[in-house]
Amino acid sequence: MTIPQLRGAALATVALVTIGSMAIPDAAGAAPGNPGAPRYSAGAASVGDPYFPDEGNGGYDVQHYDINFSYDPATRFMAATATITAIATQDLDRFNLDFRGPEISSLTVDGHAHDFIRDGQELVVTPRPKLKTGQAFTVVVRYAGVPGPITDPDGSIEGWVPTDDGAFVVGEPQGTPAWLPTNDHPTDKATFRFTAKVPEGLTAVGNGQLLSEETRDGWTTFTWDSTEPMATYLATITIGTFVVTESTTPSGIPVYVAIDPRQVAGSAAAVAQIPRMVDFFASKFGPYPFASTGAIIDRAPDVGYALETQTKPIFSSPASVGTMAHELAHQWYGDSVSPQRWSDIWLNEGFATYAQWMYTEYNGGASVSQTFNSSSNYGRAASSSFWQIVLADPGPEDMFSSIPYNRGAMTLHALRGKLGDDAFFRILREWAASRRYSHAATADFIALCERESGRNLTAFFDVWLFQKGKPTSW
Repeated sequence: MTIPQLRGAALATVALVTIGSMAIPDAAGAAPGNPGAPRYSAGAASVGDPYFPDEGNGGYDVQHYDINFSYDPATRFMAATATITAIATQDLDRFNLDFRGPEISSLTVDGHAHDFIRDGQELVVTPRPKLKTGQAFTVVVRYAGVPGPITDPDGSIEGWVPTDDGAFVVGEPQGTPAWLPTNDHPTDKATFRFTAKVPEGLTAVGNGQLLSEETRDGWTTFTWDSTEPMATYLATITIGTFVVTESTTPSGIPVYVAIDPRQVAGSAAAVAQIPRMVDFFASKFGPYPFASTGAIIDRAPDVGYALETQTKPIFSSPASVGTMAHELAHQWYGDSVSPQRWSDIWLNEGFATYAQWMYTEYNGGASVSQTFNSSSNYGRAASSSFWQIVLADPGPEDMFSSIPYNRGAMTLHALRGKLGDDAFFRILREWAASRRYSHAATADFIALCERESGRNLTAFFDVWLFQKGKPTSW
């Protein structure tokens, strides 16, 4: 994510809605070999991420999301069917999905209709028959109404954000359940397919590849397929009036760019450099991790940031060259390799910011060392509040402040200086390769650095990641 300016703190806003009724559970069967213990139990209602305690769920692993919907910007009305394919990871008599979206008309599990309850973002399902460990199952949720945005702890908005010609759809860190039932945490990635029906003349742009576009009776249906695993916060199906261009990078990767006509002139320089950026980053970080790339440049003045939505970063205003580089670098660090917990956000933003510094140097601008030492970075006074937050645990109010971005990038540059270019770039390539389509924590990165360098880096990472105050020696 890239944010033009720091944002004030605010409490997250969540509407509480209860629909349907909870089915009374049957008596649980005995666990094999342990007659006194129940065999079936409820999946956890959270993955336990302290920044967003209600986010994610346990007991199953989502394999695929298929959402088929219509949306009319004139009324802001959505009618949708979400089909979720998952595998039970325990014997389940109940499980949760995260959903803050419109009213549900029906819910089935493997074709059987079920009652359910809604409590805040929790959609609680009691399947009958119960689900056994390793069993694949399919949940179909039908719903309709007016989806809307979510307010984050830092005061920013995300989710389904209406625009004057459609909707700007972003999900980091908790917005996707505003319009799609999910297991909403980066640790449960899945493939996605979007089928979006919108008024003729509008374009719906999603992650992955465009499979079809068909116009009939005043409506156009777009089908997008994202075949590589994706965290739910990276999903988008943004709608509006767009100028669409298609091309390829020098290495042959398809590029799909959709730009609001009002943003074309202001974004021209950044868009022209997308192929060059992707190939430059591939030379440093290893092969581009997805089958296509591109960008969505919309007009959403109430949003005020860009986000690394997988395969097509999304911008709420004209894209600059630096911001485009940042969001494309996220395709390696943040998208393919995602954070295990939101406190690990520096692994996303620090890496993308450092890549942005590298591209600026490559593009004829300031050197990475000059940027590191600038007044916005290491040149800040030791008394600055910039140094008074722990980088490895900035808190939900500061996770998108300049601290994970700039101090994260400085940490990487300091590491590069300590280990040398050969070891440093070997570490970055191995990080992208070994964690491809998965997730990882700060401790995993430290372990990789020590293994690849053969050095004990405890003191180094302690001063840069785990202590307050401006590092003076490392």
